[in-house]
Amino acid sequence: MCYTRRTLFIPWHPFSLLFVYVCCILLTCAVFITSVSELQKLLSACENELQLLDMVINIKKSCCLRIGRRCNVSCANISSQDGRLFSWVSELKYLGVFIIRSRVFKFSLVYAKRSFHRAVNSLFGELLNLASEVVILELVSAKCFPVLLYGLECCQLNKADLQSLDFSSNRLFMKLFRTGSIDVVQECRSYFGIELPSCLIKKIQDKFLSRFNSVDNVFCRYCCKL
Repeated sequence: MCYTRRTLFIPWHPFSLLFVYVCCILLTCAVFITSVSELQKLLSACENELQLLDMVINIKKSCCLRIGRRCNVSCANISSQDGRLFSWVSELKYLGVFIIRSRVFKFSLVYAKRSFHRAVNSLFGELLNLASEVVILELVSAKCFPVLLYGLECCQLNKADLQSLDFSSNRLFMKLFRTGSIDVVQECRSYFGIELPSCLIKKIQDKFLSRFNSVDNVFCRYCCKL
């Protein structure tokens, strides 16, 4: 049995001081350590414990990602006890979202928008000339928007990210109603009651935080106080 492991290097500098934290995500556990050497020690300790359970870490499904001002600087190799190296990557997928190497903790929306456009184009290819706009928009809301917004309630999106998601939605309306006017798109959106992704994400985030705050769990209550 093999475990999948993801490692994040997150430099943090409060009060004008530079602290390097390493976020090691092993299954559902998050551990913060202070340096690459500490990460190597932690990895060795994990491997020793896994050997007692007759388990190993799957190197092929494991990688390292660095985030911070020195994200483009090469780091020392992290290796397993048998000499195999963990690869350094520019992006990784964790629980359905893509985390990318950047100066700040950032998510990639490229794959979400690509899957959204693939789903919309597939729907249009089957129903564009057969079904009414009402039916198509209902199917888009039920089947395509969840693809675009999957997992984004836990992501900290900036204004550019939200505008990018809204643009994908507006392009859908432009193609469906054969128009290039954003005013026409807004009128159609208001008439059919379809909200922008940026508004939908805000509602999903509020719902997520409300449910998270209501969970009777020590760790969740601690996170709510941060």
